[in-house]
Amino acid sequence: MNIQSSAWIAGAVAAAAIGVSGCATQGYVNDKVAVEDQKVVAGQSRIEGHDARLADLDRHSQAALDRANAAAQLAQGKFVYTSVLADDSIKFAPRSAELTPEAQSRLSDMAQKLKADNKNVYLEIQGHTDPGETRAHALELGEARAEAVRRFLYQQGVPLTRMSAISYGDTTPATPFKTREGRAQNRRVVVVVMA
Repeated sequence: MNIQSSAWIAGAVAAAAIGVSGCATQGYVNDKVAVEDQKVVAGQSRIEGHDARLADLDRHSQAALDRANAAAQLAQGKFVYTSVLADDSIKFAPRSAELTPEAQSRLSDMAQKLKADNKNVYLEIQGHTDPGETRAHALELGEARAEAVRRFLYQQGVPLTRMSAISYGDTTPATPFKTREGRAQNRRVVVVVMA
């Protein structure tokens, strides 16, 4: 073999080695790019799924808002009247949930009016206290007052299914608590009548 042939063979081998290593590098890059492409496609699919869920939540939220607005429009003007049992003749004695004869008379009149005016009303009976009335048990005392009114109205023929009792304790004063008279005005029950 001559030197020229050897050089030619060495050159061919070197060229083949470069070509093979170039192909291996390109194949490696292609494999990595394919893996990254799959990750991008999977990420786009997840984003599309999130977008679809967000659109669905938007539709549900809008539907709920529409229902709430419709209910608010229906409720407007539905408060028939409010009778506040807080004047001198029907307020409660301190730490008491017992109805006075005057309060019973007023409640009897209210029951008769309710039965005559509209049988399809709902009553929310709210019990209140003043802060001097066993503060730790203010909610219980407010509840006892509201329940006393609820029971009395039931005895007068108002169905229990049309009444609920709730206590606010001393959290929603009608007047400031600074004077004895102010505290007395807060020992009350409010009856809210809704149609």
